[in-house]
Amino acid sequence: MTDRPVARVLVDSPLPQLDQLFDYRVPERLADAAVRGVRVRVPLRSGGRIAQGWIVELAERSEYRGELSEVDDVVSDVPALVPDVWRLARAAADRAAGNASDVLRIAIPPRYVRAEKAWRAAEPDPGPLPDHPVAVDGYAPGRVEQGISAGERMALAADARPVRLESGAWVGGWARTVAQAAAHALAHDRSTIVAVPDYRDQEQLEAALAEVVDPRRVLRTDARQTGPARYRAFLDATGDAARIVVGSRSTVYAPAARLGLIVVVDDGDPLQSEPLAPGVHSRDAALIRQEQSGAALLFLAQSRSVDVQRLVELGWVHDVPLRRGARPRIVLTDQQSAPETGGARIPSGAWREAQAAVADGPVLVQVARPGHTPMLACDRCREPARCTACGGALAVPRAGGAPACGLCGTAATAWRCGVCEGTKLRAAVVGASRTAEELGRAFPRSRVVVSDGERPILRVGAEPQLVVATRGAEPIADGGYRAVLLLDGERMLLRESLRVAEDCLRWWSNAAALAAPAAPVFLVGVGGALGTALATWRQPAWAAEELETRRALRFPPAVRMASVTSSHERLAAALERVRGVDGVDVLGPTPAADEGLERAIVRFGYGAGVEVAQRLKGEAIRAATERRRPVAGRRPGRPPVLRVRMDDPDLP
Repeated sequence: MTDRPVARVLVDSPLPQLDQLFDYRVPERLADAAVRGVRVRVPLRSGGRIAQGWIVELAERSEYRGELSEVDDVVSDVPALVPDVWRLARAAADRAAGNASDVLRIAIPPRYVRAEKAWRAAEPDPGPLPDHPVAVDGYAPGRVEQGISAGERMALAADARPVRLESGAWVGGWARTVAQAAAHALAHDRSTIVAVPDYRDQEQLEAALAEVVDPRRVLRTDARQTGPARYRAFLDATGDAARIVVGSRSTVYAPAARLGLIVVVDDGDPLQSEPLAPGVHSRDAALIRQEQSGAALLFLAQSRSVDVQRLVELGWVHDVPLRRGARPRIVLTDQQSAPETGGARIPSGAWREAQAAVADGPVLVQVARPGHTPMLACDRCREPARCTACGGALAVPRAGGAPACGLCGTAATAWRCGVCEGTKLRAAVVGASRTAEELGRAFPRSRVVVSDGERPILRVGAEPQLVVATRGAEPIADGGYRAVLLLDGERMLLRESLRVAEDCLRWWSNAAALAAPAAPVFLVGVGGALGTALATWRQPAWAAEELETRRALRFPPAVRMASVTSSHERLAAALERVRGVDGVDVLGPTPAADEGLERAIVRFGYGAGVEVAQRLKGEAIRAATERRRPVAGRRPGRPPVLRVRMDDPDLP
């Protein structure tokens, strides 16, 4: 034992065997700077290396009986790792069988010395708090406000209409709801964290917040900022003033003084799923943080996710319906075309409505894919056209371009169908650019605008125009769109995914919510339960039916799933370990994308999640610390690996 001050440090390393606290002696020269939450450099016994880490705790003595190494240096004496964020990172990593340091790498931006010095020198001036609590419109009087004060978990149906702010800007009704809820919490000197899917939503929310709170109280944290600006905003969030922190999925880990409200907007959007290890969804991180902090939690979306519906049915999250609000006028149409179009994408009724509406204002046309002709097929047998060199899909990338492979770029000059020997190609999928060309010829007097991932447009004016947008890239229009055409619905549903129907309902609902009151929204070529759910605007009822189906099939979110990838022997050992947990069943293994590896899917109930995660994490540590003895005359083999992804979004 030692009586010298001891720092318990989390080493910043992806190695699972280092995902624990290590004791280091604090030297006298660093006694004042080495405080809880600062970034430090510490020696590692293996190879005499120096690694960075975080001081998580300080203790008077260590239980380790040997000689402790000393902290090498303090990188920054700013305690960037606040206790609330550490508890959240540790719990989220344990749930996902991952490393806490990986979560902290997502939660805490890289350090910028100049930004840190400027932050130290600046006088904090967060601006005044709101004079009085702000009411949240559209719901039962006081319902949302009482839930915020009580730290309640709520699922809110978003207001499906664009609204005009006092500044003259138009935003989605959801943005005003979130701004009012955040302002209510701020009036009680409580911070709010809001996680939105992308910067388009962030721009609308910031405009709505500017109407109800002092802009100095709003902090923006997202990947579009410069590194110094993002780090400066993070440092501001570590202060004592109540703030509203707005950003993308990683914002749920932001420090916040006296956290009173967490909001996750459109949790079903894939952008809310973290691709970096350990892959914790913003919804799950928000649920953990709400339970730890006691803050209120809001899930807000036009179309409720099946995951939130499960929580509502369990009573863990309370359903808060809209008391009043516009509901889009959805029209389900068949695929019968208008003679004027020369194609089968726009039915005659929708065509006539679009002609009338575009004379009065903007009309939105949602399509499935960007580009000109993103997929070609044989004109004779309709077989998808493949590159003769690599097997990739053939496409026409732009107007006037020649058919070529989308993977290797080989021109399809001498293409021949492998099924029927045909030599002619036809468009199997029409992209946004070609749709804009066709509509431009059909509406020669109307302006045509294209919005997609490469050419994003945030908003359009109220003047007559046709806006062709890919799903998720629809700009908001001043006053709302006078008509909305949702095309390519059948093609969207052809994607192989468990969540394809849920995603389509969300895409269509979000686009329909951009329509002006009483404006027609045409869903082309889709009927059945999905079309009815959109037409009646009863997405929660559809989510409940979908959840019941997944319960019968043991698919997420009725159960949890984990993908485990390793060599045959190592994978067999890991699966044998988790099979001992009650309620666990295994699918596979099957060959993985990496040569020589196999992948299996482990299904388990939520109650078994802690034990399954611990056992898989133990097997990952065992694989990482296993050393292969070199064999004379043979090349060194692949190092042992066991990859675990809990709640893998790519499954099944």
